[in-house]
Amino acid sequence: MTPAPILRGKRLLLGVTGSIAAYKAADLASKLAQAGAHVDVILTESATKFIAPLTFQSVTGRKAHTDLWGDDAHVIHVGLGESAELLVIAPATADAIAKMAHGLANDLLTLTALAARCPILVAPAMDGGMFEHSATQANLRTLIERDVTVIGPAEGRMASGLMGKGRMVEPNELLGHIRLALGRGGPLAGRRVVVTAGGTQEALDPVRFISNHSSGKQGYAIAQAALDRGAEVTLIAGPNSLPPVVGAVAVNVRSAAEMAEAVLKACADADALIMAAAVADFKPESESEQKIKRGASNGYDLRLTKTVDILMAVAEQKERTGKPTLTVGFAAETQSLIENAREKVFKKKLSLIVANDVSAADAGFFVDTNRVTIVDAGGGASELPLMSKAEVAESVCERIERLLKSKGW
Repeated sequence: MTPAPILRGKRLLLGVTGSIAAYKAADLASKLAQAGAHVDVILTESATKFIAPLTFQSVTGRKAHTDLWGDDAHVIHVGLGESAELLVIAPATADAIAKMAHGLANDLLTLTALAARCPILVAPAMDGGMFEHSATQANLRTLIERDVTVIGPAEGRMASGLMGKGRMVEPNELLGHIRLALGRGGPLAGRRVVVTAGGTQEALDPVRFISNHSSGKQGYAIAQAALDRGAEVTLIAGPNSLPPVVGAVAVNVRSAAEMAEAVLKACADADALIMAAAVADFKPESESEQKIKRGASNGYDLRLTKTVDILMAVAEQKERTGKPTLTVGFAAETQSLIENAREKVFKKKLSLIVANDVSAADAGFFVDTNRVTIVDAGGGASELPLMSKAEVAESVCERIERLLKSKGW
């Protein structure tokens, strides 16, 4: 797990109740600790029947609490509740949800929940028809009315073998919701940011297409970094295998034409467009309605035509409407990196362009690191060292913050 600024140094409180899904909580605690958070864990007595406190102490490096009266600290529930920046209860059983809804406080976790002055996230986990029961639904409505955020549950096979809604959501999804909660009120709060990611596919026939090697990782990292700063994010992505970015409005497209349409629509009221997608420059001149057969021919002549230049279309729209306020382009180059980047900045009227040499072994399409140079609207170039794509995303979003602030936008 890569350290994340939004989590680094944050004091998080994780409550674990008596469910077989408690093993997922250990994974979540580990991910949070690896990302830089200080994670204190409270287990109910029934939770310790499923997983030992030592498991959490091992992955967080901090004491896991179980007994209201067994700690040396004075009124421990007050100390934990008031120092936490976020309380996450995962898994939350029907019993724990009922206690919280009715203000009961007969163990350390429910007492701490009453003392907490921070936002609370609850991830239900229960078997059979318990989640759908009217009593559970009424209790959840009560918590939601008190500004508790309820995440899930998911559908699937449960411990009993039954299929239905009641599974605790997976740790990676919960991690996304935690970041979303911590990012509210950040420096980009109230800003609308559009991010594109991945490559496009230009159809040759019903089974073949022209594409490129883009994984979408850099664009997805930028969407996450913008969300961590409180922005409202629309993520427009070509086909890829990446998990969704929790909190982003997802728009899935396939071709350059589809991406252009989606981008122009989303940018109508956007503060920033970050065009990280690797959009195809060319497409087949015509698409065959049927699969092209190998036949007896020794080859196949493929004629290509240019696709729409999305950034040029955005520049034209901005001249008419003033939106998006900022436009950030990406340039994947194999030669003359800075010269090509500067030409694109001026030609496409960009606020910034992020250029990288995709022929480098440690940067580009196939790896999790990137080595980029950021060129501004005046042609000034700032070369960044080798970074993770998450760190590149942080640098890009920091530039956007400064630009919006300096221009008074």
